[in-house]
Amino acid sequence: MRIFVAGASGQLARALKARAGAAGHVAETFGRPALDLASSADPAPAIAGFAADIVINAAAYTAVDKAEAEPEQAFAVNRDGAARLAAAVRRLGLPLLHVSTDYVFDGGKGAPYVEADATAPLGVYGRSKREGEAAVLAAHPDALVFRTGWVYGADGRNFVRTMVELAAERDRLDIVADRFGNPTHAADLADGLLAIARQAAEHRGGGIFHLAGSEEASWHDLAGGVMGSLAAAGRRVPELSPISGDAYVAAAARPRDSRLDCSLAAQTFGVRLPGWRASAGVAVSAILEQQETTR
Repeated sequence: MRIFVAGASGQLARALKARAGAAGHVAETFGRPALDLASSADPAPAIAGFAADIVINAAAYTAVDKAEAEPEQAFAVNRDGAARLAAAVRRLGLPLLHVSTDYVFDGGKGAPYVEADATAPLGVYGRSKREGEAAVLAAHPDALVFRTGWVYGADGRNFVRTMVELAAERDRLDIVADRFGNPTHAADLADGLLAIARQAAEHRGGGIFHLAGSEEASWHDLAGGVMGSLAAAGRRVPELSPISGDAYVAAAARPRDSRLDCSLAAQTFGVRLPGWRASAGVAVSAILEQQETTR
């Protein structure tokens, strides 16, 4: 299977390329200038030139706080660019997997969200992704949209990498303990999407699904797991101090509890992602290995 991955620099795009090769597929990532979702250029020639069998949109504007000051850029990529890509994929007669976010919810439910729950994003980023979901399905009704959350890995900027780096510098870390979600290893998410991609051509009808790590956590829980992995590797471990998310000042509000119920994807595609307790350790080991090779 030849997989066209929209996005090149993000951690999911990188994971998709690496994991596709391991699964016997050919995947290539496309970012600027070859593919710029913020522009009005038609993506179809790039997709056709690659002779793709399927397209996975892993490209997004993900600067949550910065989006508050530049909403036009967020919507240009996450809504308008995503819709343009979806329309091109439909014209070419190809399946499309589109990645969205748990930030389409406000976090007030108090239980894991199912796909049918009402969306109520708190900021520009979440609104742009919510409108992107609708725009993608309008342009390509058979598209499969997958909401995920708390993505981390060895590449890019993410919570786990930040914890590893700060652990080497500080004696104490204040970590939010009252915000909850599903930490999702980028490699696990890539594997799940690739497994679904193999079924996409036969799947009839598009829709929205949740696809995230199978274990819940607070940020403090996840940080504790990272510290456990660091301790096992013989690294120094700072003290973790739990704090309220209300003490964390940011330009954009975050959902307090964005846990996702992923049972529909499991029932439909037979795919359930691993939990963070094992996968975070894999990511920590990869980050430490990277640090060793760059010294």
